[in-house]
Amino acid sequence: MRDVPKPVIARVQGYAIGGGNVLATICDLTICSENAIFGQVGPKMGSVDPGYGTAYLARVVGEKKAREIWYMCRRYTGQEAVAMGLANKCVPADQLDAEVQAWAEEICRRSPTAIAIAKRSFNMDTAHQAGIAGMGMYALKLYYDTEESREGVNALKEKRQPEFRKFYK
Repeated sequence: MRDVPKPVIARVQGYAIGGGNVLATICDLTICSENAIFGQVGPKMGSVDPGYGTAYLARVVGEKKAREIWYMCRRYTGQEAVAMGLANKCVPADQLDAEVQAWAEEICRRSPTAIAIAKRSFNMDTAHQAGIAGMGMYALKLYYDTEESREGVNALKEKRQPEFRKFYK
């Protein structure tokens, strides 16, 4: 999505939790309805997005808020997402499609080359995060082979709270 020369608009009607939240973060623009719910669940179940989901989120909403989102695994409304900079606009659910269409049509009235250059320029500021993401995914692969990770998966399957305290040293 970051390499596509055209702007990518996230349209969030319901839940953007975990990977959905990362996708909404990575998109160039995010428009949501009042029914939208954003948040992370990774650490609740023994997972994390060690690249754009963490590093780029910190750029988007600020480090303190990004840490809150990842450490606390809380949920945020569409209005809260706009207030923190995670979404551009929140509209009533019945107006979401029309609003996304209006934004897309407005962008289409702009110079496509200028837009593509602007997008690349914005992305250059965080291009190093692609390397961080690659390293993070490698580390995550190693983590998924641990007892700690398996505890999160098993707890989810068994519909119980994971017992992560035993892994704190």
